[in-house]
Amino acid sequence: MRRHELEHLIRAAGGLTGSDDVVVIGSQAILGALPGAPGDLLRSIEADMFTFRDPADADLIDGSIGEGSPFHETFGYYAQGVWLDTATLPAGWRDRLIAVCNDNTRGVTGWCLEPHDLAAAKLVAGREKDLEFLQTMVRHQLLDRDTMTQRIAGLPAGAGEGADLVSRWQRLVRREVAREDG
Repeated sequence: MRRHELEHLIRAAGGLTGSDDVVVIGSQAILGALPGAPGDLLRSIEADMFTFRDPADADLIDGSIGEGSPFHETFGYYAQGVWLDTATLPAGWRDRLIAVCNDNTRGVTGWCLEPHDLAAAKLVAGREKDLEFLQTMVRHQLLDRDTMTQRIAGLPAGAGEGADLVSRWQRLVRREVAREDG
């Protein structure tokens, strides 16, 4: 997905739901902070989105511009309607959201996760695709180690096991350092 495609999804989700604000929490939230993000971070053709307005907006987004919809078939990308609890996020994440609002979003603001918050959510999810995405962020030096340590510490109690998440993070960094040296 490219930035203009994310902007299109933000505009469409806002139009469908009547909300002036849409939150982007999946991998393509990286496009908020990095409109020209490295291509290997942009492989996904979906953006996970919700509004704070109404949890039912997730179903509206999914049904209208989601996977398999005429929108998806026409444009080749889609939005997945999710809800706030879809991702486990560090304390203060709302204060760090990055606004995407321009002529292409037609007044709808897409609030994208800050990269370290996105990385912390990926670390907690721990699926292979999440860890690969996180590894790619490390490879492109998009994450500050101290900030990541703070974000991991800011995760809710019981999110993954804190020590396990720190170990997982350290393994990813070591793996990347070894790849660079090898």
